[in-house]
Amino acid sequence: MQKEIIISGFGGQGVLFAGQVIAYAAMDSGKQVTWIPSYGPEMRGGTANCTVVIADQEIGSPLVEHPPLAIALNLPSFDKYEAMMQTGGTLIVNKSMVDRASKRNDIQAIMIPCNEIAEEIGDKKLTNMVAAGALLSALPEVSLQMIEAALKAHLPARHQHLLPKNYEALRRGFEFAKAQVQ
Repeated sequence: MQKEIIISGFGGQGVLFAGQVIAYAAMDSGKQVTWIPSYGPEMRGGTANCTVVIADQEIGSPLVEHPPLAIALNLPSFDKYEAMMQTGGTLIVNKSMVDRASKRNDIQAIMIPCNEIAEEIGDKKLTNMVAAGALLSALPEVSLQMIEAALKAHLPARHQHLLPKNYEALRRGFEFAKAQVQ
């Protein structure tokens, strides 16, 4: 088994953190993992993305050209990665920032209002966790419980009070995506 994921959006949307949490969850459960961040020189507002590769065996290359799984948190990311998706793949799309449907009918594009769900929970910074939860609907190798455990284990002590809202964001994203697929 090898799963390749790209997570992309604007700097400041928590793209790299979402990838780290997924990578930690897989690593903590004994999987082989790579996580590679990429971001522009801007602190906020520039492009940011990361690739995560999860495997049962040693990973030959951390590069991902045609991901089977991706998250696009904004329109430029959607425009870029929709075309690169592997046939049959799943693309989680932040409907809050993307104003069009997928042009491809050979992938599953799950449109989810990540910003609105995060705001309902009470913190717009949870957009990334809503999207990560949605991604788990297409990534059975990583469960909600594994992500929650990774957050608890790897979130700095000064941010541990944010765990309940992060857990809620993950669950809400997962449930929304599962309802779209059925």
